[in-house]
Amino acid sequence: MKRLAFILAVLLVTIAAHGQTHYEGTFAVGGKAGVTLSKVNFNPTVQQTMLPGITAGAMFRYIEEKHFGLIAELSLTQRGWKEAYDDADYSYFHRFTYLELPIMTHIFFGNQRVKGFFNLGPEINVMIANGIKSNYEYKQAAETAYFIDNNLHTEQLTMDIHNKLDYGICGGAGMEVNLNNRNSLLLEGRFYYGLTDVFPSHKTDVFSSSNSMTIMVTLGYFYRLK
Repeated sequence: MKRLAFILAVLLVTIAAHGQTHYEGTFAVGGKAGVTLSKVNFNPTVQQTMLPGITAGAMFRYIEEKHFGLIAELSLTQRGWKEAYDDADYSYFHRFTYLELPIMTHIFFGNQRVKGFFNLGPEINVMIANGIKSNYEYKQAAETAYFIDNNLHTEQLTMDIHNKLDYGICGGAGMEVNLNNRNSLLLEGRFYYGLTDVFPSHKTDVFSSSNSMTIMVTLGYFYRLK
């Protein structure tokens, strides 16, 4: 099912690109930066809260006069999760840093000054770093009274990364303001759903799924080349 959803997203982008070849397009390059809120969808469930992070990267856009286009990006993005404990004395989060490449269909509407837009498409990510920050000896959590008494999962605290290559689907909406014929600013909110499990997910493993989910809010700039 996950692979089917990914394939459909790829087909959507391919069809959109093919349908745009009959019109004269414009090209733009730019950059973006913003914040992320992420978690890992564990099954069985792990008590957690959204982990804040940052994202920044380059953007490339090809658009048509008929309200359609394509956007490709290359960014560094922080994801991960933060454990949620009733006891404030405990704190733990695991952060992943990804090099991400989304390729999205770009649908826009509005006037020459202000436009709204929707982006949707597949995304491929490569984990280039990950790190844990904790204020307790998390490797001994399974032997600690707090975790035993509250029947909390502890396996994820020390589990090795299984998949550093992740793919999924992203979609977002936002607004773009044209400063002049060449320059524009845009604000976007986006959601990413990973289709690959970060940790082992075989029948004999603790978790049957551990895919990433991320909310991103970014401010971007485009310079029109053509």
